[in-house]
Amino acid sequence: MSYLNNGGILMNKFDVVILGAGPGGGALAYALKAQDLKVAVVEENLWGGTCPNRGCDPKKVLLAAVDARRHSQYLEGNGLKKAPEIDWPALIKFEKTFTDPVSEGTKTGLKNAGITVIDGSVKFVDKHTIFANDQKVTADKFVIATGARPGLLEVDGKHHFKTSTDFLQMTQMPKTVTFVGGGYIAFEFAAIASAAGAQVHIVHHNDRPLKAFPQADVQRLVHQLKEVGVQFHFGVDISRIEKNETGYELISAQGFSLQTDQVFCTAGRIPNDDTLALEKAGVKYSKKGIEVDDHLRTTAENIYALGDVVDKTQPKLTPVSGFEAHYLAELFGGHDKSIRYPAIPTVIYGDPRLAMVGVNADEAQKQTSIYKVSDMDITGWFTYRRLNEPLAHATVITSKKTGAVVGASLMSSEADDLINYFAMAINRQLTPESLKETIFAYPTAASDLTYFM
Repeated sequence: MSYLNNGGILMNKFDVVILGAGPGGGALAYALKAQDLKVAVVEENLWGGTCPNRGCDPKKVLLAAVDARRHSQYLEGNGLKKAPEIDWPALIKFEKTFTDPVSEGTKTGLKNAGITVIDGSVKFVDKHTIFANDQKVTADKFVIATGARPGLLEVDGKHHFKTSTDFLQMTQMPKTVTFVGGGYIAFEFAAIASAAGAQVHIVHHNDRPLKAFPQADVQRLVHQLKEVGVQFHFGVDISRIEKNETGYELISAQGFSLQTDQVFCTAGRIPNDDTLALEKAGVKYSKKGIEVDDHLRTTAENIYALGDVVDKTQPKLTPVSGFEAHYLAELFGGHDKSIRYPAIPTVIYGDPRLAMVGVNADEAQKQTSIYKVSDMDITGWFTYRRLNEPLAHATVITSKKTGAVVGASLMSSEADDLINYFAMAINRQLTPESLKETIFAYPTAASDLTYFM
């Protein structure tokens, strides 16, 4: 059987077939269609991918209410009389106005652009052939953009774990919530659940959560979350989860026990590469993802991969997938340059925000002959004092040779926006002198830039 394209023409042979309709796969599909290529996209779950359906976008919707409550709390007695309470069911209902239209809207948009869309799971037959929705599809090139999914720790009773997807769909906030694992998601959801009135616990197997971030910043963030009631249990390896009359009991071999109404596994994500029969196409992969070269080419010369399914050192973030999609569009269009990643900002939407870009402060401290590290408590700066924030901090790393900024980590309510200015400064190798050539609107967080260096 062949597929009907949007013009009613039978076809099952394409120039490029993209596996996965997330932000990366979708962006690439549109770009390749603009090059007059015959393109198909295959998706087995929600069209649009993780970010708009069950990831960063719905999370930011929830954070809008959390931010409003926190800022009101900071200003109680300083212009505001009482902070609002979060109405969780109404907030989730509002969130769904963003997520519910995504999948069908994404699929319709691709179809209207003349891109063939196929629902169903995929298995490779060989490097030029797949079975999609039990039908054979062939292509000159394939791009694997299948993303990642929440991982579950291998403990007795792991079927009791809920995931980040479940958290973003909860219609009621439990009285007690526990997150097992100390990564991005645990810290972000802990801030949200705490603001919504839950008693929150984070359980982590060692004493160093958020390993990618400077240790001093992580300690500050842990302290601030403790201040709003989040309880941390470090050095605890959960070995068993038991369901009982009042919820769930988390148990470790060392004697730790914790009763909770709901337990979420936040111990990382795993690439969606294990159901594609990649070995039949000669594509190497592991638990870390698909192996690619500096052209995003897999070990099969006509098969490429992008996004969270790739084994890479760069952060697995939505804009990184989009960057890789743009690169592949140029590559398929005739350019043969290797991919070169810019400095990539990362943000933890905790309480407060923690953002980082470029050289890590911990690494810079080990190379003081190369880098200057400026560590600043900026809580008293006007930008943050006017909000009565309890903590604002910045660490800025500059090159001793050129004076250019090469790294930064920021902690404040403005950190997620401000880090983008630092990313631009790093990628353009801006010095303090060159920054002073720009006049920023004042007073804003951006107008503080020249004071950091």
